[in-house]
Amino acid sequence: MYEDVDRCARAVQSRDARFDGWFFVAVVTTGIYCRPSCPAVAPKPGNMRFYPSAAAAQAAGFRACKRCRPDAAPGSPAWNERADLVARAMRLIGDGVVDREGVPGLAARLGYSARQVERQLLAELGAGPLALARAQRAQTARVLIETTPLPMVDVALGAGFASVRQFNDTVRAVFALTPTELRARAAGRRGPSAAGTLTLRLPFRAPLCPDNLFGHLAVTGVPGVEEWRDGAYRRTLRLPHGPGVVALAPRPEHVACTLALADLRDLATAIARCRRLLDLDADPVAVDEALAAEPALAPLVAKAPGRRVPRTVDEAELAVRAVLGQQVSTAAARTHAGRLVTALGEPVADPGGGLTHLFPASAALAGADPAVLALPAARRRAVLGLAAALADGTVDLGPGTDWTAARAALDALPGLGQWTVETIAMRALGDPDAFVPTDLGVRMAADELGLPATPGALVRRAAGWRPWRAYAVQHLWATGDHPINRLPVERSSCAPTPPSTARSARSPSSRRTAP
Repeated sequence: MYEDVDRCARAVQSRDARFDGWFFVAVVTTGIYCRPSCPAVAPKPGNMRFYPSAAAAQAAGFRACKRCRPDAAPGSPAWNERADLVARAMRLIGDGVVDREGVPGLAARLGYSARQVERQLLAELGAGPLALARAQRAQTARVLIETTPLPMVDVALGAGFASVRQFNDTVRAVFALTPTELRARAAGRRGPSAAGTLTLRLPFRAPLCPDNLFGHLAVTGVPGVEEWRDGAYRRTLRLPHGPGVVALAPRPEHVACTLALADLRDLATAIARCRRLLDLDADPVAVDEALAAEPALAPLVAKAPGRRVPRTVDEAELAVRAVLGQQVSTAAARTHAGRLVTALGEPVADPGGGLTHLFPASAALAGADPAVLALPAARRRAVLGLAAALADGTVDLGPGTDWTAARAALDALPGLGQWTVETIAMRALGDPDAFVPTDLGVRMAADELGLPATPGALVRRAAGWRPWRAYAVQHLWATGDHPINRLPVERSSCAPTPPSTARSARSPSSRRTAP
């Protein structure tokens, strides 16, 4: 989009926040780059330069605006919506792969040479993998500088810099301030944080309807791994350098995020996974416009604009839970998962709540005594087979995986049907077009809305909803008045359904359970 100069200039002149993250605008007369929605006076079009990424603007010699903080803009929706090489690379860079494994590690995960990856990223984003990782390190450093009292040496290490000198040089180049000056500017904005925690804001593109998003996560939460406490969804995190605990609470203009990490080097990865969990980089305007073109869905979209797809911070965990949830109620699925956690999960400390374990790793599940799984024999074999495939790499569900290849690998496993594979594609892979036409809840909602209720006919009708069928599923599921569709508090930020028109509760036991 950044190549459409006239459209970009109009977006900047109108300060349209919908384009934040889609492109960045730099001003040649000031040497600063901004979000399109920056409240500063719009420059003359002739003085604007447009870039597809913050890294590209930084590489061109522009500094981040101190007012609109463009480095903290929501990520481009393209990286969540697309399945091509560049999108896969960006998801892996966001997950910290370049910092941990270097460019060769990134290329190996993608199945391409380092030169091919570099060329593709430069062509589309104007920056290579190292520059993109550097921009992410700068953003991580700013978060640590502004939200913690940590010594700058610890900040440099936590942000992934190889030396304090590199850290100082990067911060000055990107923000035109020294680390000390950045901290001084933020002193008045920083709120109180408990010892050992980081408090930050996760921005998103408006609108955001938190009802089904947080309601789903809270109602399906696995005991010991997830909980709803004090208005926030809390869960444990399995991170590259150690465990963590996160609390996420919806706010009108952001999601409040409180992190407790065993190792600060995991900050950028934790943030990326939390954003992915809540689908915060989606473009709700584009999704809603497409779905509203379907007359049967239009009233649902108007009633709750900005619905997101609840995803996951751990793809392997979600896949196992999807198999555990086959043909059982939400309560039964939670019970089965809770037993696995108690038997095989790794203990964690949570002074601020009731979390006790990490969800079991795939290797631990694959080597478990089958007696631990109090399941029917066929489902037990399916869980153990999936865990083994995840542990040995036969099935890869990570952020850089090829969605088509992952579906094929899942299809080849015994005991995983279409519903399970598409549920994993929707919530673990993040495919926005994943669809579950055989789901009983989807079919019941379709029938009541006058849509075809048989799977084949519904697939044909849903062709016009592509590539957003996963979001259509969320709207269809939300037609039932079940706790999974609302915040576990008295009031929700979406308009409530009047009692006279609310549908009777549809128990999750009447359909296959979303994990």
